[in-house]
Amino acid sequence: MLRCALFCLYSLLGLAADKRPITFVDIVTLRAVAALDVSPDGKSGVFEMNVPDWKAGKSYTDLYWVSLEEGAKSVRPMTRTAMFNEKSPKWSRDGSFFVFLSDRDSNRESQLYLMRPNGGEALRLTSHKGGVDSYAFSKDGRWLAYSAGPAAERQIWLVGTADVEAGKAAQLTRHAAGIATWLFSPQGDRIYFTAPEDPNKAERDRVAKGFTAKLRNLETPPHQLWSVSVETKATRRWTFGMAGSVADVVISPDGAWIGYRQTPNERYQRTVTESDVYSDLYLLSATTGQVERLTENKEIGEGKISFSPDSRMLAFTAPEDFAYFRRKRAYARPVSGGALRKLGNSFDGDVEIGFWSKDGRTIYFNTGVGATQQLFALSVASGDVEQLTRLEGVLAVSHDEDSGRLLATYQDPRTPANYYALNAVSEASQRASWRQLTDSNPAAAKWALGEVRTVSWKSTDGATVEGVLVLPTNYVKGQRYPLVVQIHGGPASATLLNFNATYSNYSQIYSNAGYACLLPNYRGSANYGEGFRTKIVGNYFQQGYEDIMAGVDQLVAQGIADPERLGVMGWSAGGHWSNWILTHTTRFKAISSGAGAMNWISMYAQNDIQRLREHYFGGLPYENFEKFWDVSPLKYIRNAKTPTLIHVVDGDPRVPRPQSEELHMALRKLGVPTEFLVYPGATHGITDMRNQVVKMMAEFRWMEKWVRGKGEWLKWEELLALVPEEKKSE
Repeated sequence: MLRCALFCLYSLLGLAADKRPITFVDIVTLRAVAALDVSPDGKSGVFEMNVPDWKAGKSYTDLYWVSLEEGAKSVRPMTRTAMFNEKSPKWSRDGSFFVFLSDRDSNRESQLYLMRPNGGEALRLTSHKGGVDSYAFSKDGRWLAYSAGPAAERQIWLVGTADVEAGKAAQLTRHAAGIATWLFSPQGDRIYFTAPEDPNKAERDRVAKGFTAKLRNLETPPHQLWSVSVETKATRRWTFGMAGSVADVVISPDGAWIGYRQTPNERYQRTVTESDVYSDLYLLSATTGQVERLTENKEIGEGKISFSPDSRMLAFTAPEDFAYFRRKRAYARPVSGGALRKLGNSFDGDVEIGFWSKDGRTIYFNTGVGATQQLFALSVASGDVEQLTRLEGVLAVSHDEDSGRLLATYQDPRTPANYYALNAVSEASQRASWRQLTDSNPAAAKWALGEVRTVSWKSTDGATVEGVLVLPTNYVKGQRYPLVVQIHGGPASATLLNFNATYSNYSQIYSNAGYACLLPNYRGSANYGEGFRTKIVGNYFQQGYEDIMAGVDQLVAQGIADPERLGVMGWSAGGHWSNWILTHTTRFKAISSGAGAMNWISMYAQNDIQRLREHYFGGLPYENFEKFWDVSPLKYIRNAKTPTLIHVVDGDPRVPRPQSEELHMALRKLGVPTEFLVYPGATHGITDMRNQVVKMMAEFRWMEKWVRGKGEWLKWEELLALVPEEKKSE
């Protein structure tokens, strides 16, 4: 009877009998694979799989083993500890066992565990108060080191791999302050680490004694670079008189050179999100201790140094000509000295440093192209860039140095993200030759998904703009459908041809319900060249707004979108543009604004990014309030007529709650229908799955109510019905 009823329902929706609509719970319970570590012989791997538990309302991570030769059919679970997390697997150098972090036995503090690839019970290796932070094997396979303890007191511990199971780890460092980051030298004879010179004991003590007032932009001691001998435990300091902190330490394969960044320590030149602004790169000789400053720039931050396999060349990325907000370029030179050469001049996109070819002549990298991500090759000699793949999806290829294996992650509108093995770079463009290693979401094959395609149109200035169109599942050519415009954040980001199933852009829910969705890559977006991305500098909203509206106009002209049934939604920059649309047109029947700015004058100081705002709007607000006010949706709020649903996270540092409060109060006073949802937390997005469903369902019902005139806005009973009742014992 049930099967017959489902068949009838799916027939009404125009779905095949073996397909079903995707649900809100499906979206938040999508599983994700990560951290695949390949055994030294290249034959097998261990990876993390994040498994959301809807009933518990949380996600947990387990480890799985896979044969790189047999692929996904060989996958088997290595851990099954419901309610706990196993993560960060790493193989021993002889491949006889792997080690991982888990919080299964220690009050949510991660400890180290050992497991054999043929299974069996995991062996706990550590029991440190404060837990284990990170760990690594030396390249020669002799040692396993890890850092443990509370952050302010963290030290490095060491054990020979032959003695791991006996639990004979010994404390290697006794630094006055807690160790921040560390790594083995390639020869395994020493460990380099960063740490403050002094422990800042007064700061710790005053908090411990209840003086918990917070000083804004607290001065912190700079992190210096040190090393400790594995054999003698002797410690050496490498950096002195630094005006900032050492970060992103990289060692050349031959161990002779150390590259690092110096990030500013001046209290007002750094924020949580701008830690790389004003940073510079340095090269240190591990033989003489001499330091060479490679860059000296006032407003930009370079990427970390990368050494060629033979240790003769170094390369890094930086904004072109070391100017703020320019496209990324690679810069290279011999380690021994010489002028930096800029690579990738002819490529109108971002050049990254991914991995080097074995002969050091080529650097491979992944970057966005329109609504896709592809693999590229950069010639170190000529600086030319060659696009190696042209897939209708999102590809990222990486290289495992120890085994020599090439790995890829890939997803497209019908394929959730998974790992694949490649035999050679030349196979990257031939998807049929890949070997799939994971199948993270097999249930997705049963979901009814609308057709997804890229579309392009001419904007008001004649430029071509692209976007992603999701058609209704039961689409019939010539029939008009309600349209929801889903605007991406950033704005220097892009909507891609990925498996679109997140709480931000859950287009397939709308597709199943008979909507079309347009996800425009408006001016200001990445992946379309520097001119496209920077077009909104100096006039933040206008051209992007016109791009979006021109895309809607085309879908109306093509007979796809019903001009009387339009909705728009977005989060972050997508919320900014939603607020601008609210105050500049009445064409839409419903708007959902997530973490959107209303008043750029107040927003400037409230949020955690200032330099970017100065660039977009032209200086400081205190020098010209009119510039910031003219692009503030609040200035035009009397034009607002469209019913608007508002979302924000309570402690959002990027677009703080007061911005949404200003919007909500204005709409209330002006008599515009509005509702306001505030989610718990202190992040720029909603992190817990239950509230992600609240956001999606509230938003979807808002569109149904105001775009299609169907039903009530939100029934909490509908949400509660999604959570299974606990069975009561007899």
